[in-house]
Amino acid sequence: MSVEFLLCLGTLFLLAAIGLPIAYAIIVGTLVYLWAGGESLGVAGKVLMDGLYNSFILLAVPLFIVAANIMNAGTISDRLLRFCIALVGRFRGGMGHVNVVASLIFSGMSGSAVADAAGIGKIIIEMMTRTGHYTRGYAAAITAASATIGPIIPPSIPMVLYALVSNTSIGYLFLGGIIPGLLMGVVLMAINYWISWRRDFAVEEPVPASELPRLTVRAFPALLMPAILLYGIYGGVTTPTEAAAVAAFYALLLAAFFYRALSLRSLFDILVESARSSAAVGLVIGGALILNYVVASENIPSLLANRMLGLDVHPLVFFLSVNVILLLLGCVLDATTLILVIIPLFLPTCRALGIDLVHFGVVAVVNCMIGLITPPYGILLFVINAVTRIPLAEIIREVWLFLLVLLAALFALILFPGLVLWLPRVFGYGG
Repeated sequence: MSVEFLLCLGTLFLLAAIGLPIAYAIIVGTLVYLWAGGESLGVAGKVLMDGLYNSFILLAVPLFIVAANIMNAGTISDRLLRFCIALVGRFRGGMGHVNVVASLIFSGMSGSAVADAAGIGKIIIEMMTRTGHYTRGYAAAITAASATIGPIIPPSIPMVLYALVSNTSIGYLFLGGIIPGLLMGVVLMAINYWISWRRDFAVEEPVPASELPRLTVRAFPALLMPAILLYGIYGGVTTPTEAAAVAAFYALLLAAFFYRALSLRSLFDILVESARSSAAVGLVIGGALILNYVVASENIPSLLANRMLGLDVHPLVFFLSVNVILLLLGCVLDATTLILVIIPLFLPTCRALGIDLVHFGVVAVVNCMIGLITPPYGILLFVINAVTRIPLAEIIREVWLFLLVLLAALFALILFPGLVLWLPRVFGYGG
């Protein structure tokens, strides 16, 4: 490890520690590396532009963000919520189940955990606390936990980023995320039922079964979006990037013309907010592209792979060790940084040990999502605190049981690759 690289890391960690956004810390750190090594700073610009130019797949990120923000606007979220309440609201812990099922459905439209938590999650928290059946902390905790499902079931912005760094098929990654996402939903609903029974939460007044067909019809156009996306990708009609454009256009058609719930003013606000979110992600991507060039120049991935093979490490031991590292880093780093900067370091070793990259990628994304609710710095905890003003201490006090069942689901995904790979193999994946 060269002196230049140590300077790069020192600068990066110092700037991050004093509160500079991680994207800027990465960019400044890499510029210090180039300067200390006597290279032209123009190399950073060339690496950045080459990386963006050769990554058509990155266009999917802002398009999915636009789709999510449009679906959060107007009456689309309300229609989906009424459908979920009619479906599962009658059971013990009903509104908690509604919370999880709404995240399962909305995850097929947004691809973003933060969009889930800040959008439909805020609405459900208000509904849960209004009745007085649930504490503020519990409502916020289950909302944060269920929002982690958003980027697992397709579409998924983190999986798009993983596909960028691993050169893995987005289509198979999306398919691989369906069963894990459903598994996460099942374990969250199970622990919600158990807690509701232990604490004797009141049962909500059931929606008459006769109302379910009407509510289903009202929500059906929105429920079609995941099917349209998956058919477009796996039916050979669109590429994943084109599918993201279709998702954004379909969301716009629904909100503006079908439901008539979107004005020109609100559309402008949505586009501005989407541009800001996309720029924030883009800065991290840009910094990561330059940092990956630095890491490749130092030959660190190959050195790591050779060192691990020299130790004769069993693939399962390596896989578990990587997940422990990601869980620890997930407490302090956001998912985008982990996927773009940290995970590429382990990919050569995965290939050398015969670990399937689709399996590894889906598990890694699940791991990164769990990091979003891991105290003390889980980003989703801060997002919900910001949009609801519920004290962070109350949320953290209630989130631990949800965190434990999600970790159990993660462990199952590591031990049983078929949970991830069965659907991709049904559709022709040969990995």
